[in-house]
Amino acid sequence: MQSLLSFLPDSWHAGPGILIGFGLLAAVMVQTALAVIGSLRRQAQARHQFQLERERLAYEVRLAKSRWTQIEHEKSSWNGWRKFRVVKKAAECADVFSFVLQPHDGKSIPAFKPGQYLTFGLDIPGRDKQVVRCYSLSSPPSDASSYRVTIKKEKAPPDKPGVPDGVGSSFFVDSVREGDLLNVKAPTGHFHLETAKQSPVVLISAGVGITPVLSMALDIAATGSRRETWFFFVCRNRSDHMLKAELDQLAARAENIRVVVCYSKPGPNDVQGRDYHTAGRLTPDVLKSVLPSNNYDYYLCGNGSFMKTMYEGLTEWGVPDAKIHYEAFGPATIKKTNATPPATTATGAGAKAVQVTFGKSGKVVAWDPATLNLLDFALANEVRIDSGCRAGSCGSCSVAVKQGEVEYLGGETNVGEAGSCLTCICRPKTDLVLDA
Repeated sequence: MQSLLSFLPDSWHAGPGILIGFGLLAAVMVQTALAVIGSLRRQAQARHQFQLERERLAYEVRLAKSRWTQIEHEKSSWNGWRKFRVVKKAAECADVFSFVLQPHDGKSIPAFKPGQYLTFGLDIPGRDKQVVRCYSLSSPPSDASSYRVTIKKEKAPPDKPGVPDGVGSSFFVDSVREGDLLNVKAPTGHFHLETAKQSPVVLISAGVGITPVLSMALDIAATGSRRETWFFFVCRNRSDHMLKAELDQLAARAENIRVVVCYSKPGPNDVQGRDYHTAGRLTPDVLKSVLPSNNYDYYLCGNGSFMKTMYEGLTEWGVPDAKIHYEAFGPATIKKTNATPPATTATGAGAKAVQVTFGKSGKVVAWDPATLNLLDFALANEVRIDSGCRAGSCGSCSVAVKQGEVEYLGGETNVGEAGSCLTCICRPKTDLVLDA
């Protein structure tokens, strides 16, 4: 204090009054500073509260839109078959075509959840009964007047001579023309994006598995959602790169959607950076090298082996089962970590595995608990069962149960026709005899 007073004029060295004045001034300055700090803190808290309120209101708006969409879907949906006209057939790449469909009756159609599929009843010449097949919607739900499906002709496996090409996909690619009428059931399916959420997502696809996840990405872009989105797609090369122009436009116009394309076998004219980003197969290691963390919701679609590799890689990376959503083309070989334990005919150390008898095929096989459902089990043992949606909706995998009981994966009861089971969504509960 003495050193400070030495710089003051002599008239200020009058006595303790001056010191008291300085003390009061300092106290006022401290109080003012505290008041300013408190005001700034309250303003920061108010801004934070305002931001939280905005996010809450935005969530409620999204939730209201989702409920409204569901109500509109129920109002404009239909039961059974409805005629749709093919208004456009467009080649995407080798053996892949998109089909744009509009209702023949001219009435409105329900919006769908991105990722869902349509069920078709195909009247194929030479077939004694209708062939039921399901194909994912590749358009966004915002296309209110039409649906689009993108279908690849499934060629017969080269190592299985005598096996025909895919019946439904061959009919679409080879025979369906613009102007044709098709029998269609309303959109459905449990594999779809939760549009009310804004949590970050990773969309992963291989080959024609791009169709449902592209619908998800297109919906994110069309609605103006700012949720962080990663889109991974793998195909052989440019000749197999379906829906390429649409994917390029998506990457260019939506800053929050990052697209990563992998070519497993790039062609001589394929240019990295223009046509694709990474050479080689899409593996969990590729995801780990690109993603900032594993904290995402994952939506996967592809063939069985691809899905198995991805699922196992994600779980090893620490991604919870609840964050992995998938749909497989062909036999699904994914075994979830919380899969149902094996069915047995007894308990204890001497428990005996359930036996599944395929009556028509003459095969008796011990149930494999690593298999998700009876349909996959039948196909793995070369017992042919027709299938479509693989979600228990279309009924094409229904098989008569001649003896024994089944249990449904979701705990459903009274599913399908009496005396039959939907093999894509059930497992044996006891020894079983199927009419297959």
